[in-house]
Amino acid sequence: MSLIWFVTHADVVQDPFVPVPQWPLSDVGRARHAAGNAVLAASGITSAFCSDEQKARDGAAIHAEALGLSPRVVAGLGENDRSATGYLPPAEFEAAADAFFAEPNLSYQGWERACDAQARIVAAVQVCDDMAPRGNMLIVSHGGVGALLRAHVGKQPISRKLEAGVPGGGGMMCLTRGSLTLAQDWHPIDPS
Repeated sequence: MSLIWFVTHADVVQDPFVPVPQWPLSDVGRARHAAGNAVLAASGITSAFCSDEQKARDGAAIHAEALGLSPRVVAGLGENDRSATGYLPPAEFEAAADAFFAEPNLSYQGWERACDAQARIVAAVQVCDDMAPRGNMLIVSHGGVGALLRAHVGKQPISRKLEAGVPGGGGMMCLTRGSLTLAQDWHPIDPS
């Protein structure tokens, strides 16, 4: 049985003057991804994929370098499109994210609907699975993406309760390749 190691990016540098998709990992986020390499290096990963957002590309680069791989960017793995509102201060963003997950068939202030984002994400993961050679694979993406994917693989309604629940991000779950079933639920990427 081959696995998909799905990782959500860890802590980022938030800057209201930089578009959110261009935010990089912070030093803490980089260190947390590097700490996760101990687990991933022993996992037989033969291919790596990530979203086109900077924070996911940063995390994928850290893991891919340790694994001797080059990550492939798949735009469909990106976070839900929130460009209609742009940057929101943390408290406003949390309320908006709650609304996004609570009403998956409705658009929150012009955001991509959760049901549409979920369909796009599942299709993107299947594209990665089809492109990857045999063996285990790595996908580095985002917390909201992970929650939507987790709902799909668990055959559960879309819910924010399905996020990794790791402060600062940096969660990891394993799925079986092909069937996209849950092999291991969320745990932190950094073992400490």
